[in-house]
Amino acid sequence: MYSIDQIYIDGAFVPPHGSERFPLHSPATEAVIGTVRLGDEEDARRAIAAAKRAFPAFSRTSIDERIALLQRMHDAVAAREDELFAAIVEEYGAPSSRGRWMAAHAANVFRDAIDTLREFDFERRMGSATVVMQPVGVAALITPWNSNAGFICGKLAAAIAAGCTAVIKPSEMSARQTQIVTKALHEAGAAPGVFNIVTGRGDVVGETFVTSPDVAKISFTGSTAVGKGIVRASAETLKRVTLELGGKSPSVILDDADFATTVPLVIAAGFMNSGQACIAGTRILVPRSRMGEFEALAKAAVEATVSGDPADPRTEIGPMVSAKQWERVQGYIRKGIEEGARLLVGGEGRPDGYDRGWLVRPTVFTDVRNDMTIARDEIFGPVLSIIGYDDEEDAIAIANDTAYGLQAYVHSTNAARAARVAARIDAGRVMVNTLTHDPKAPFGGFKQSGLGREYGRFGLEAYLEPKAVLGL
Repeated sequence: MYSIDQIYIDGAFVPPHGSERFPLHSPATEAVIGTVRLGDEEDARRAIAAAKRAFPAFSRTSIDERIALLQRMHDAVAAREDELFAAIVEEYGAPSSRGRWMAAHAANVFRDAIDTLREFDFERRMGSATVVMQPVGVAALITPWNSNAGFICGKLAAAIAAGCTAVIKPSEMSARQTQIVTKALHEAGAAPGVFNIVTGRGDVVGETFVTSPDVAKISFTGSTAVGKGIVRASAETLKRVTLELGGKSPSVILDDADFATTVPLVIAAGFMNSGQACIAGTRILVPRSRMGEFEALAKAAVEATVSGDPADPRTEIGPMVSAKQWERVQGYIRKGIEEGARLLVGGEGRPDGYDRGWLVRPTVFTDVRNDMTIARDEIFGPVLSIIGYDDEEDAIAIANDTAYGLQAYVHSTNAARAARVAARIDAGRVMVNTLTHDPKAPFGGFKQSGLGREYGRFGLEAYLEPKAVLGL
């Protein structure tokens, strides 16, 4: 049993002022594996005060000094990759292959920030003015449970590269990952107050961060509903806000696609991170002329997909993170059936052979209309919808008929045609015949998928304010 009783403020591990204990579960067994003591408003205010004190000196550090700190952070997190991997599998339930990528990603984001920082021009000549990019101030970083360690490190890396200090509210459901990452970051030797980490509830610690006049910047990854609340709450002090929110990403399969290579990519896009991914390609748009062919291949591929014990290397889909999330996914499967979609494969309940653990049967519906609930709402589980279309114009219209616009996928054997379709899809990223992640490319969404961008040059600029100096 884990008992996590410390938060990190002003360069030191300290007991929280808050006294609430939050249970930590193993999604694979449903057993309680530990508890974490949560911080409260007082802890959040102490963290903000520490970051505010540290900002004047840290904002004036040189690029070389920041690169050196980022490198130390990379090395310290990388050294704990195996420990972090074990926590991700046990605490979150990520399959081993995904968990290993997530553990490595938490360290790699610091190296990516270094690459961006080395190429970034903090001073530019524009007309008769010298434009200086100045760090915005104290940044509050709020992370989700579906990639907690990666988001802590990625957001912090961007803030540090810009010269900002940070207060971080990680998901309380991912306290073991937070503990491991915090210990590693402490070993990197940042000045006290440069970063502060307070595990607590969003409506307590998160709200204190968002409403504080001493916080200049918010970076939040999570649900669209919570993101809207952050915008409203931060408006009083006109905070700079970056939001990476929900998605209902389309996989557009053009009629010239090679299904032998396309189907595995489409299923992988839909089921990535056990379906608990904002970028999951959960709406699969298929030409009606090839629907039967696609359904047969997709059914076979999904039936071969293993949903089970995340520690088993054969597992491709792990459990949902919590009982609440499992019930949510089951409810959407029932809703799909009630609204008249045809169940191609999967359905309610756990996979065969399991009577415990928050495991979901990999599920695909077909004969789905784009106005059905399962095609509109972000389910956040391994539930996919096949939607037929008549021609290219129809496919583009269906792809864009959503409140979201985070990511999209296009599959075609004709590169020029794929590029033409990709250009017309309203999404922050469009993948053409690939699932590749590029850390230098901006990441974020159109419409209700968010505000602003993370990663690369755009992600760094989100923590900076341009100041024009004239007359020199």
